[in-house]
Parts: sequence; C-alpha cells; structure tokens
Amino acid sequence: MPRSVNHVASRAKRKRILKLTRGYFGARKNVWTVAKNTWEKGLTYAYRDRKNKKRTFRALWIQRINAAARIEGMSYSQLMGALHKAGIEINRKVLADLAMNNPEAFKAIVAKVK
Repeated sequence: MPRSVNHVASRAKRKRILKLTRGYFGARKNVWTVAKNTWEKGLTYAYRDRKNKKRTFRALWIQRINAAARIEGMSYSQLMGALHKAGIEINRKVLADLAMNNPEAFKAIVAKVK
C-alpha cells in the first residue's frame, strides 16, 4: 500500500504561513523554509517586545513627570517621595498625563505636597 501523506493539510499550513509573510523582503516572503524561520523569529520578537513596551512607557512617564516637576522647582525623586509621604496614591501614567494635558491639576498636586 502506498504511503499516505496529507497534502491538503500540509499545503494549507504552508499557504497560511506564506500569507503571513507577505510584504517581507526577498526570499523571506516566498521560500518556504526562509519564510517559516522569519515568521517564527518574528513571534519571539513580538513576545519580547510586549514586555519591553511596558518598560519604555514607564521610562517615558518618568521623563514627563520629571520635566513638569522641575518647572515647579522640584526633582522627580523629591516629588515622588513627597507624594508617598503625603499618602497621595497616584500612578505614574496618570501623573504624566496630568503633566502633559492638564498642567493646572499637576500644579495643584505639587502645591499640596510641598
């Protein structure tokens, strides 16, 4: 009896991954082994960078808070220490948003902790 290989499923799998690699440069879009390796590597980058995104956003928030705090005559670390001492529980994301989009509210917070 001849060997049975499921060509329908294997071709569908290749077609699905080649569809995902459309737009890549050179052989990365149409040569099966190269495309598969590139696609798998892309998944590892995506996983890694979902973690890095949180890191970079936190750094951005800290820079924005620091810039706004220095306008008010404080450094970032002094402001955060004063916030914790005053018992004001506000996270960096919200604080950075206030510093950017609502400077009056940020000034009020700084005035409260001074």
